[in-house]
Amino acid sequence: MDNKQATLELGTKPVGKLLIQYALPAIVAMTAASLYNIVDSIFIGQGVGPFAISGLAITFPFMNLSSAFGAAVGVGASTFISVKLGQKDYKTAENILGNTIILNLIIGITFSVVCLIFLNPILRFFGASDTTIPFARDYMTVILGGNVFSHMYFGMNAVLRAGSKPRHAMLATIFTVIMNIILDYIFIMIFHWGIKGAAYATVISQVMALVWQLWVFSNKKELLHFKRGIYGLKKDIVKNIIGVGVSPFAMNVCACVVVIFINQQLVHYGNDLDVGAYGISNKIGFIFVMFVMGVNQGMQPIAGYNYGAQQLDRMMHVVKLAIIVATIIMTAGWLIAMFMPYYCSRLFTKDPTLIGLGIKAIRINLLAFPVVGCQMVITNFFQSIGKVKISIFLSLSRQLLLLLPLLAILPLIYGLNGVWYSMPTSDVCASIIAAFMMMAYMKKFKNQHKNIIHGRQEDNN
Repeated sequence: MDNKQATLELGTKPVGKLLIQYALPAIVAMTAASLYNIVDSIFIGQGVGPFAISGLAITFPFMNLSSAFGAAVGVGASTFISVKLGQKDYKTAENILGNTIILNLIIGITFSVVCLIFLNPILRFFGASDTTIPFARDYMTVILGGNVFSHMYFGMNAVLRAGSKPRHAMLATIFTVIMNIILDYIFIMIFHWGIKGAAYATVISQVMALVWQLWVFSNKKELLHFKRGIYGLKKDIVKNIIGVGVSPFAMNVCACVVVIFINQQLVHYGNDLDVGAYGISNKIGFIFVMFVMGVNQGMQPIAGYNYGAQQLDRMMHVVKLAIIVATIIMTAGWLIAMFMPYYCSRLFTKDPTLIGLGIKAIRINLLAFPVVGCQMVITNFFQSIGKVKISIFLSLSRQLLLLLPLLAILPLIYGLNGVWYSMPTSDVCASIIAAFMMMAYMKKFKNQHKNIIHGRQEDNN
């Protein structure tokens, strides 16, 4: 089957089979991505020490901020490409590919240069202490040095999924995981490069995967491929990419702000090891969040294509299926957090104090997970069909509108416990808001679908 036929199937093949076809490779890829993120932490915790885990946790805002700029381009471009493929506008889809390359280069290089210049003050602001800043600085110096390659790698993976090549995106991610694990062991356990070894392993593995991605897009037989004339930035294309990408950008920036505030509050009401415990709980939760992100990535081209093709019944069907699957995944995460927190914490450290703090952090941080999956799918759905304002609102509701005020108020009453319990409280409230928003729009889509069917019947008559 050629690439164009595979794209056309988005509007004809049974929705359930399509979601499995697109979501399964994405889930495998995202799981692999979460694993290599976790493996980094495991090697650092076991091979360097407990305060290195805390230093790594300090870098989370950096990673979120980098992801924000990457998502603004990658997610925006992939969503725009899906809609254009649904409209069979292949020329514009190719121009989006070229503009994605240039935007990733510009943003990746600029972000690295600015952050490297102000690295120490930024890390201090993120909550680094005299104990943790050497670890955080060593890690981020290497990561920022290879940031442009990371931006390009994630951007090309998003375009591969949108261009009906989810398996290629999956293979690229799996390759980075395997290579990262191998290099982690060599650099940390054999060469004893410490936390820098983990950073080098991450960058090198992504560069190697990027080379393969660029080779795939160099094939002229592909529906989307590199060619002359697609690299010049076009105002309308850039505007649409950034317009759609604003939602995930806002989500990641908010995550950055929230993690900074959490780290600062944990240091204020606790100590550096509490920051490490938060880092451990985040790594465990990240596995299941990445599962759901894989479901979202599988849903995105199907929802985007059918929205563009005005097949709203298929669009609504795939959203409902995605919500069910996401809820099952996050409930599984909740069960593990409630009944197996010791084994999760022990993966990252031998230090008994940090293990105990990690157990508490895992149980509380993942307490509301059964309802989080629904909120994630709904937010991604509105983004997938270009409803940017709604997606941004839902993204902000959990992090800025709810979590930040709770982080400021609850610790004043409950101390360190107030910091921990603000997280599941905001999760529950944000999920309720998203559910009401989705129900309201489902009614609109149903009415719109009825009008489309009625119009088609009149045309046939």
